[in-house]
Amino acid sequence: MAEPKRVLIADDSLTCREYLRFILEKDKGFQVVGIAVDGEDAVRQALALKPDLIAMDIHMPKMDGIEASRKILERLPVPIVMVSDVWQTAEVQKAFEAMEIGAVGGVQKPPGLGHPEAEVFARKLVRTMKLMAELPVIQRRGKPIAKGPSAGTTPRGGLTRWRVKSPVRLVAIGASTGGPPVLKEILCRLPVGFSVPVLVVQHISAGFLPGMVEWMQRACEVKLCIAKPGEPAEPGAVYFAPDEVHMEIDGRGIIRFSNEASEHGVKPSVSVLFRSVAASFGAAAVGVLLTGMGKDGAQELLLLRQKGALTVVQDKSSCVVFGMPGEAVRLGAAQWVLPPGEIARLLMEVVGGRTAAGL
Repeated sequence: MAEPKRVLIADDSLTCREYLRFILEKDKGFQVVGIAVDGEDAVRQALALKPDLIAMDIHMPKMDGIEASRKILERLPVPIVMVSDVWQTAEVQKAFEAMEIGAVGGVQKPPGLGHPEAEVFARKLVRTMKLMAELPVIQRRGKPIAKGPSAGTTPRGGLTRWRVKSPVRLVAIGASTGGPPVLKEILCRLPVGFSVPVLVVQHISAGFLPGMVEWMQRACEVKLCIAKPGEPAEPGAVYFAPDEVHMEIDGRGIIRFSNEASEHGVKPSVSVLFRSVAASFGAAAVGVLLTGMGKDGAQELLLLRQKGALTVVQDKSSCVVFGMPGEAVRLGAAQWVLPPGEIARLLMEVVGGRTAAGL
């Protein structure tokens, strides 16, 4: 039997600290080795105890959880889960800024035992903590988590090299664990003149999406937005699937939503998006599958390839989790396996438009 994961809990509320301890130790997969009462205390205890995982509140005296996470990650490679009952847009943006220097996740703080959904939130907390505990964390010392193209990774060659069978009319991207910084790196390299729409499914905790989009928009020239049902997908815009609905697109380029059951345990699902793209755009699409756990989108990326679309996955060395891309590679769905910077280059070369800075 595997050893329980050693956890540090940081929260300024005694009630919350004890409740989180109860939830985690009840699972038997965790051992709480430290309790911190504020951000400064969290930094001190993290460096002294070197836990496997940290549950970090955002609102704490002396130092908030975002700044404490930054200070810890600059010195210690440890997964951190931000656990808060208040997720405002500005706080989500700060959480994603922290994510750029390490493995940081976020989850809603479970309500008390008398709440009708207490067990649901508790299970979600445990699942998130288990997932984050398994992620490899590289000490970043303040540098972005996403990697650029490595020397000699892929030679340049333009349209002939990428073997485009038909003029590209749409790009579809799927991402999960570790995806936001990678998406940011790719999308921020696309210029205003990017000539096709981009549809994105990013698995993310409910309520985080608006803050994530605003965080990315500060660095991106292309327009980023949360998709709305019935709107046409316009060139030069990036549309993110909202929480708890599947996003599809029809042959006229109109975005549709579906309330069908989850696929691969997620909703929105990359698989649903990719199937609709394969049916509506076929060889006139590019499918991209980024870092993430599980198999969502892998089989459908193969379908895109069979339809003549250009298919790409993120390479293992730059992935936080090589689950979805790895499954796509195993199935033979990926024509190209590239780091994020080279994925951005591919998109620029097959779509056209003026070259973005740094490409």
